[in-house]
Amino acid sequence: MILYPFLIEILQVLILLAAAPVFVGWVRVLKCWTQGRSSAGIFQPYRDIRKLLSKDVVLAENASWVFRFTPYLVFGTAVIAGGIIPILSVDLPLAATADVIVLAALFAIARFFTALAGMDIGTAFGGMGSSREMTIASLAEPAMLMAIFTMSLASRSTSLSHMAEVILSGQPVLRPSIAFALFAFVLIALAETGRIPVDNPATHLELTMIHEAMILEYSGRHLALIEWASMMKLFLFVVLGIAAFAPWGIAPSGNLFALPAAFLFMSLKLGAAGVALVLIETGLAKMRLFRLTEFLGSAFLLATLGMLSYFILE
Repeated sequence: MILYPFLIEILQVLILLAAAPVFVGWVRVLKCWTQGRSSAGIFQPYRDIRKLLSKDVVLAENASWVFRFTPYLVFGTAVIAGGIIPILSVDLPLAATADVIVLAALFAIARFFTALAGMDIGTAFGGMGSSREMTIASLAEPAMLMAIFTMSLASRSTSLSHMAEVILSGQPVLRPSIAFALFAFVLIALAETGRIPVDNPATHLELTMIHEAMILEYSGRHLALIEWASMMKLFLFVVLGIAAFAPWGIAPSGNLFALPAAFLFMSLKLGAAGVALVLIETGLAKMRLFRLTEFLGSAFLLATLGMLSYFILE
C-alpha cells in the first residue's frame, strides 16, 4: 500500500495525457452538432498531434534558447499540474507539498515563457499576442487568487485534496461565498484557457488572435507540444473546478476499489462540462479586447464578494 499513492499519481498523469485531446474533440464535435456541421470525430486531436510530431521543425535564424525551450516547459508544467489536482483520488504525494497557489504559479510560468517566445523572433504578430496575453493575465491572475482564497477560507486549507475531503466529509457547501467563487472561477477559466468570449481558439484572424499569435512561428514537434499542452490546460481547469466545487465521486484516501467509480464519475462530469462550454461559446460572441477589462473585472468583483460574504455571513 506504500506504492498506492505513487501509482495513483502516475495514473492521473496518464489520464491527463490521454483524455485531454479526447475532451477537446468532444467539445469540437458538440459545437459542430449545434451549428449543423459535420464533425471530424472525437479523436481528431490525436491525429493532429501525430501529424505535427511527424513533421520537421523549422526555426528562424534569430531564434534563441527561449524559443526552443518554451514548448518543453509549457508541456512539462501541464504534466506537473496533473499530479497536483485530485482527478481520481485525493491520496496524492504532491498534495502535501503543492497547493492551489503553486498551481497558479505553474500556469503563470508557462504563460510568461510563452509570451517571451512570442517576442523572441521579433514578428509583429508575436509581440501583439504577447502584449495581449500579459494584459489578460494581469487581470485574470488576481481574480483567480481571490477565488482560491475564498475557497480556502471555507475549507481552512489551500490544498486541493483537503478542499475535496472537506466537501466529501458532508460539511455544508451551499454557501453564498462558494456560489460567488464558482461564478468567478467560470469567468476566469474562460479567460485562462482562451475560449470565447475572451479568445477564439479556432481563428487566425490577425485582429483577434491572442494565444495563436504567440505560437505562429512554431512548427513540428514544438507546435505539437504546445497544442497538446493547451488541450491539457483546458482539461485541467475543468477538473480543477470539479475538485474544488463538486468533488463527489472522487475516491477517498486509501480506497483502491473506488477508482473505477471515480473514473466513471469523472467521465460523466467532463461530458457535462463539455456541453456547458459549448452552450456558452455558441450563445456568446467574442468580445472586443477593450471589453475584457470589464469581463475580468466582474470576475474579480464576484470573488471579492465571495470573500466578504464569508466574513459577514459565516
